[in-house]
Amino acid sequence: MRRTGPAKAALVAVGVTLLPFASAPGLSAAPLIIAVADFDFLDTSGEERDQRAEHRVRVAQFVELVRGNLSAQGDTSVLPFECPQRRCTPISMGSDEFVAAARRSGARFVVYGGIHKVSTLVLGGLVEVLDLQSEKLLLKRTVSFRGDNEEGYRRAAAFVGDMVRDALRGR
Repeated sequence: MRRTGPAKAALVAVGVTLLPFASAPGLSAAPLIIAVADFDFLDTSGEERDQRAEHRVRVAQFVELVRGNLSAQGDTSVLPFECPQRRCTPISMGSDEFVAAARRSGARFVVYGGIHKVSTLVLGGLVEVLDLQSEKLLLKRTVSFRGDNEEGYRRAAAFVGDMVRDALRGR
């Protein structure tokens, strides 16, 4: 059946109305595919008590919180990043092996970095995001946070997740 007159005009109007939505960000765009690596940790605070076990747990929780923050929005898919021989960091693996492992995950972007405990109260870190296709560093940012406790790490992880998402917006 051939459409003419008002019916054809109505179909054209609906198509023109829906056309902007087809390219609207977040509606039809594929999710960002990210791998979040382990983070390194350095403690130069000079505190007498051995806190290595606590810090391993906090840093692992920090990474999980960043992964959760990134995947919670629905516009991001966070893939597992596995390194059977050692921790998944450029320092423990070397940069070439690290990038190869990140690519094997199937991710387009890899988030990595480290946390440095300067004192009981002050911690800092470095967060980087690498585009695995172009091998361009998209983000390299230092962060600081207060409190060598769960709350301090939780707040820092939320900030880092938001910062990474902002850096990748529109990619």
